[in-house]
Amino acid sequence: MTPEAKVKKKVKQILDSFECYHFSPNMGGYGSSGVPDIIACHQGKFLAIECKAGKNTMTELQKYNMERIQKAKGLSIMVNESNMEELITLLKGTI
Repeated sequence: MTPEAKVKKKVKQILDSFECYHFSPNMGGYGSSGVPDIIACHQGKFLAIECKAGKNTMTELQKYNMERIQKAKGLSIMVNESNMEELITLLKGTI
């Protein structure tokens, strides 16, 4: 399992523990580039999650999409191994 796949797995476990609806868009060459890795809904709030491993950062297109989600009053967060607690805090704040 890749380091990023491990991050995604842990994020999905956290989302499940909060009883969030979530899915991972299957890009496979048919979708839009820069779409977040995981789309979720918690307590009626839209949440986009970009998963990264180690010191990897978002591309400019990923940043642009995350900003558009925030402007539309959705929530967005980049998660890696060192900031999982931020996701938990965010989910607790939407209850």
